[in-house]
Amino acid sequence: MNKKVAFYTLGCKLNFSETSAIGRLFTESGFEIVSFTDPADIYLINTCSVTDHADKKCRKVVQEALKYSPGAYIAIVGCYAQLKPKEISEIPGVDIVLGAAEKFRIIEYISDLTRHAKTRIYNQPIEITTEFIPSFSIGERTRTFLKVQDGCDYTCTFCTIPLARGSSRSDTISHVVQQANEVVASGVKEIVLTGVNLGDFGIRNGEREDNFFDLLKALGDIKDINRIRISSIEPNLLTDEIIDFVASSDKFVPHFHIPLQSGSNKILGLMRRRYRRELYAERVARIRKLMPDCCIGVDIIVGFPGETREDFLDTYNFLTDLEVSYFHVFNYSERENTAAVEMKGKVPGSHRSERSKMLHILSEKKRRAFYDTQKGKQESILFEADHKDGYMHGFSRNYVKVKTPYDPLLVNEIRSVKFEDIAFDGDMEISESVDILVH
Repeated sequence: MNKKVAFYTLGCKLNFSETSAIGRLFTESGFEIVSFTDPADIYLINTCSVTDHADKKCRKVVQEALKYSPGAYIAIVGCYAQLKPKEISEIPGVDIVLGAAEKFRIIEYISDLTRHAKTRIYNQPIEITTEFIPSFSIGERTRTFLKVQDGCDYTCTFCTIPLARGSSRSDTISHVVQQANEVVASGVKEIVLTGVNLGDFGIRNGEREDNFFDLLKALGDIKDINRIRISSIEPNLLTDEIIDFVASSDKFVPHFHIPLQSGSNKILGLMRRRYRRELYAERVARIRKLMPDCCIGVDIIVGFPGETREDFLDTYNFLTDLEVSYFHVFNYSERENTAAVEMKGKVPGSHRSERSKMLHILSEKKRRAFYDTQKGKQESILFEADHKDGYMHGFSRNYVKVKTPYDPLLVNEIRSVKFEDIAFDGDMEISESVDILVH
C-alpha cells in the first residue's frame, strides 16, 4: 500500500501555493495525500513567522497530528523553520526541519521515513538561497494561488521575511504564462498572483530583467482565463499604469490589497516604509476615480514602538476618511534580529489590544458601507465548493462575499446575480434567479 501524507499550512497564500507544490512532489513519489484528521505516515507542517506565537501554533499542530497517528513522521518547513530550526527541533515528536532552500527537496531527505533519536535539521544560510522555485495551489478548483515572486529586498524594521525567505527573485514571464495556461486548462476559473513583494517582480540573479507591469500585460493576453486577482502590492509599487491597466481589463478584477501599516508619517518613518500616507491617499483616489466599485483592502499594524495615542488617532482618522473597503489588523509583535526590537517607546499589550479592537470595529463599518454601495447591482459570482448549514458562498469580481442555498450544480460556476441585501452574518444575499455566464 502507498504511504500516506497529510499537510497543514499556517500563514499566507504563498505558503498555500508552496504546500500544494510540495504535495505534488509526494504524489509523484507514490504517496497518497489524505486529510490532516486521517491517520498518515508523514505529516508536513508549513509554518509562518509573521503572526504571533509561531512556536505555540507549530507545537499545537504537531500534538494534533500525533493524536491521529502516534507513530507518524513529522516534518516542519516554512519561514519559522528557516528562522528557528533549533527551537522547532526541541518540540517532542518532530523528526526533521527543513529550511527555505531544502523544503522543495524533501523527498530526498525523508528516504524511508526512518525515525532517528535526534531531530535532523537541514537549513542553509538564507543569504545563499537565490533560486526561485515556482509553485501553485491546486485543490480548490475555483481558484489557484500562483507564486510568481519570492523574497524581499526591503528593510522594514518590524519584518523578518527577508531573513526567512532571502532576497527578491522571480519567475520568468514565459514560465508564469505557461503555468497559468496549465491551471486554466485544469478547470480553474480564477488565478490569484502571489509573492512576498509581488510588485517587485522581475529580478533574476540579482538583476532586474523586467517588471510587474510586463507580467500583467502578458497574462492579460491569455484567452481562456476568466479572472486574475492581485493578492497584495506595496503602494509605492502600485503605479498609475498598473491601475489604469486593471481598470481597462476584462480579466483583472477590481480588487487591490495595499499594505499601509500606519497612517502616521512619523511611524511610517520608524518602520522604514518606502512611502508616506499622502502617496497612499493618492493611490486610493486614483483607483476610486477609475473603478468606483473597486474593493480596496488595507494592512495595519498597531502598537509599533513609539506609537503614542496621538499617533494612533492620526492613523484612525486617516483611515476613517479614506475610501477603502476593509482592514487586516495586526498587533505589533517583537521579532528577534529586527531593528524595531531595539527601539524605545514600547507600547503596552493592553494598549495594542484596545487599538486593534477600535480598528476592527472601523473595518466592519467600512466593509458594510462598501457592501451598501453594491446593493441592487448586477454582478458575476464565482461559487466555491465549501458549504455549511445548507449554504454555499461565492465572490464577485470586486470581492463581495455572497451566500445562497447549497446547490452542487453551482460549484465552480460563474453566474450573474443581483445583490439584494446584507445578511445578518455580513454576507451579501442575492436574487434566486441566476444565469450561467461561464461553463
